[in-house]
Amino acid sequence: MSKTVTYLEKNYHTLRVERKDGIAVVRFNRPEAMNAANIEMSMERVELYAGLAYDPDVKVVIITGNETAYCAGGDLAAFSRFDQAEAKAFAMRGLDYQKLLMDMPKPTIAAVAGYAYGGGMENVLLCDLRIAAENARFALPEIKVGIFPGGGGTQRLVQNTSICKAKEMIFFGEPIDAQEAYRMGIVNKVVPTGELMDAAMDWAKRLCRRPPAALREAKKAVNAAWGSDIYAGMEREIEAWSGLYGTADQKEGMSAFLEKRRANFTGG
Repeated sequence: MSKTVTYLEKNYHTLRVERKDGIAVVRFNRPEAMNAANIEMSMERVELYAGLAYDPDVKVVIITGNETAYCAGGDLAAFSRFDQAEAKAFAMRGLDYQKLLMDMPKPTIAAVAGYAYGGGMENVLLCDLRIAAENARFALPEIKVGIFPGGGGTQRLVQNTSICKAKEMIFFGEPIDAQEAYRMGIVNKVVPTGELMDAAMDWAKRLCRRPPAALREAKKAVNAAWGSDIYAGMEREIEAWSGLYGTADQKEGMSAFLEKRRANFTGG
């Protein structure tokens, strides 16, 4: 009989995971692409997050990248070729791992250094607690390539800050620094870049000393305060987001980005 391979024994290509003393650290691992997300990463996240959710030896999950980039968003070199059906299929796969992370029955901590753009910032918004390094930068820049955030950004950002600030970030697509993210309530605190993982591990160790069942139920109760309609809203977001892959402006926006030129949007 062949041995069952656990999630910790899998050879993931886009992620790394380590587990010690009740704390699991997940690292985005596409440094050649600023940890940008591709289809493979979406599939690996579903498997990894499911494994973490049901692992009784994991009490806290930390998600991080490297000092240059947490996750710089989606890999436009791949996404630019999507048609509407492919865009929707990708976003629906993303919804699978988003549900797993948001509903993880244990606390999650985002430890953010460098770029957290697009899907990277949306991933931060999924985590319960967020610590930013001084060099962290946050943005939802999708509008600049003819689309808008399609990984929960339109739903979750407004739950973390005012509706007008959420619209400002989504409509203009401009980045904010770590201190502005702190002022807006997007992150819990800002620390020197070299102290980021120490700060995240300190919080994780403190959480490991809290009663797991109480933490699990407290998280469910707090998430419920956001409304039971969050997933319906996210599905509406996906319908609209994937529909933009049938527009000329999406094609022009992504082509201009890849060709390093200014986009000429015509409304098509």
